[in-house]
Amino acid sequence: MCGIVGYIGKRDVAPLLLEGLQRLEYRGYDSAGIVVTTPKSSGLKMVKAKGRVRDLEAKVPARFKGTTGIAHTRWATHGAPSDVNAHPHMSADNKVAVVHNGIIDNASELRRKLEAEGVTFLSETDTEVLTHLIARSRAEKLEDKVREAVRLVEGTYGIAVLHADFPERIVVARNGSPVVLGIGEKEMFVASDIAALVTHTRQIVTLDDGEMATLKADDFRTYTTEGTRTTSEPTTVEWEAASYDMGGHDTYMHKEIHEQAEAVDRVLRGRIDDRFSTVHLGGLNLDAREARRIRRVKILGCGTSYHAGMIGAQMIEELARIPADAEPASEFRYRNAVVDPDTLYVAVSQSGETYDVLAAVQELKRKGARVLGIVNVVGSAIAREADGGMYVHAGPEVCVVSTKCFTNTTVAFALLALHLGRTRDLSVSDGKRIIEGLRKLPAQIDEMLKQEEQIKELAAEYAEARSMLFIGRVRGYPVAREASLKLKEVSYIHAEAYPASELKHGPLALIEPALPTVAIVPDDDLLEKNRAALEEIKARSGRILAVAHQEQEKADRTIVVPKNEDELDPILMGIPLQLLAYHTALALGRDIDKPRNLAKSVTVE
Repeated sequence: MCGIVGYIGKRDVAPLLLEGLQRLEYRGYDSAGIVVTTPKSSGLKMVKAKGRVRDLEAKVPARFKGTTGIAHTRWATHGAPSDVNAHPHMSADNKVAVVHNGIIDNASELRRKLEAEGVTFLSETDTEVLTHLIARSRAEKLEDKVREAVRLVEGTYGIAVLHADFPERIVVARNGSPVVLGIGEKEMFVASDIAALVTHTRQIVTLDDGEMATLKADDFRTYTTEGTRTTSEPTTVEWEAASYDMGGHDTYMHKEIHEQAEAVDRVLRGRIDDRFSTVHLGGLNLDAREARRIRRVKILGCGTSYHAGMIGAQMIEELARIPADAEPASEFRYRNAVVDPDTLYVAVSQSGETYDVLAAVQELKRKGARVLGIVNVVGSAIAREADGGMYVHAGPEVCVVSTKCFTNTTVAFALLALHLGRTRDLSVSDGKRIIEGLRKLPAQIDEMLKQEEQIKELAAEYAEARSMLFIGRVRGYPVAREASLKLKEVSYIHAEAYPASELKHGPLALIEPALPTVAIVPDDDLLEKNRAALEEIKARSGRILAVAHQEQEKADRTIVVPKNEDELDPILMGIPLQLLAYHTALALGRDIDKPRNLAKSVTVE
C-alpha cells in the first residue's frame, strides 16, 4: 500500500529517492514526501505534497542536497490526503523524521497521553505519534529511542527513522509490514518493496516481524526489538530493473496481460515429470506418506487470490478427490475456526505480504496446522512463515489489478492438484492428460490474445453500461467472480457475479436490456444447463456476451476460447475477460494502472 524508500551513502540522495518512489507508484497512494540530511548538516530538510510523485518532484528545490534520506508514498488511513498528513512526519524540534507503513491501533490513546504532556500534533495521522515518542525518549542511542517507541505501540508498522543528531545512520523496524534492505558498494538502501531497489542492487535482506536494523553507508546490522543480535544473510533477487519497464506498451496492465504465455511457461518449467505423469514440487516439504494423510484442503486468500483459490479447490477435488474449499482469509481469521491436524492449509498471496493472509497463517501455525504458501515474491513474509509451498514465478506485476499473477496462481494450483492426485488414485493416463493440457496453455493464451481487436470493439459497446452481471456454473463460477472484480476495479462499472444455477432464485428480477450479462459457458457436462440459463435471460430481453468454446446461439456476442481439458478450462476462460475490463476502462479514460482508492499490496486490515 504505502511505499518506503531510504538511502545512505555518498550519492546525491534526492534523485535516488524520487526514482524509488516512482517505482512504487503502482502500490497506490495519495501523497508523497521526502527528507534528507548529510553528516555535516545541522538538521533535516523536508518537502511534502498531496498528489503524485511528480507533484512532489516539482516542489523539491534545486538546492536540496543530501547523502542520507527517507521518502514515502502514502495511502490514507488516518486523515484525508493533504500536504500536512503526508509522510515523513517531523518532531516539534525538527530533529526526528519518520516514514511508516501500517496502522497503529492504540494511536488515539497514545495521542491523548502525549497531548496531556504538552505535545502539539500537526497532522491527523497515527504515524505522528511514533515521531513524538522517539523524540521524547531519553535514551542515548537512536536504536534505543526507536526500540522504546515501538514497544509502546500496538498494530502494524514498517518504519524508517532519521535523526539530526545521528546523521550517519538510518534505523528501521518491522512488525507486519514489509521492510527490505538493499546492500550496495559502500552504500545501503531500504524499501518496502524490492521494486525500488533493483535498479541499484539485487542483494537484499528481508526483515522479519519484531526485527530492526541499523544502516550505515558501509555496513548494516540486524537485531530484535529486545536488542538481541540476529544473523541475516543477503539473498540475490531474480528480477531485474528491466522487468519493471513498460516494454513498449501503453500501460503495465496491457503489458502484463500479454506476458501471460511466457509467465505460464515459467511456472511449468522444470516441474513436470513425464516418467511418472506427475510433477516435482520439492518446495512443498510434503512427502507421499504425509500427502496421503491429508483429509481436507482449506485455501485462504483475499480478492483475486481468493478467486484463484476457488479454482484451485475445484481442481484438487476433481483430480485428487480430497474435499477442498476456499475462504477469504479476512473472514477466516476472525471466526473461531476448527483447526484440524488432517487438514492442509494453503495461503495464497501475490505479494506474500497481504496482512489478512499473513495473520491467518500465523494463527494457524500457533495452533499446530501445516500451512503451504503459494506466492509470487521470493523471501516474502508468507513464504518464510509457511512450512513449504510454491513460487508462481509470474515476474513483477506492477499494475494494481492482478492479471498474470492470477493466471500463474491457478496453474500452480493445477500442479498441486496433480501432485496430490498422483500420490492417491489419479491414474497415469489422467496424469498424462493433465500434463498435455498444461503444456498447451502458453500457445492457447497467445491464440486468445490475437482476439484483442474484437474484444476492444465489444468493450466499446459495454462501456455505456452502469452495471453488469457475470454468471457461471461450478467451474465457471470462480471465473465469473474474478471477471466481475476486474471490471469493478479498473473501470468502476458496478458488476456482480452469481452462480448461473441461482438465477431463478432472485437475480432474474434484474434482467432487462440495460443490464448486460456475461456468461461463462464451457464445453463440459454442464453445457446444456448453462444454455438453459441463457434461454432464461433471453426470454426476458437480456443482452448476453458468452465466453465459450463455440458460438452460442442465444448469446448476442460470443468470445470463443480454445478448448483444453475440462479441469483446466477455467485457467483460460478468464483471460479474454481481463482484456474486456482493460478496454472498457480505456474507453472510459480511467487510470488503468492505479485505480482510485486501491493499492497493490494490502498490508493493513
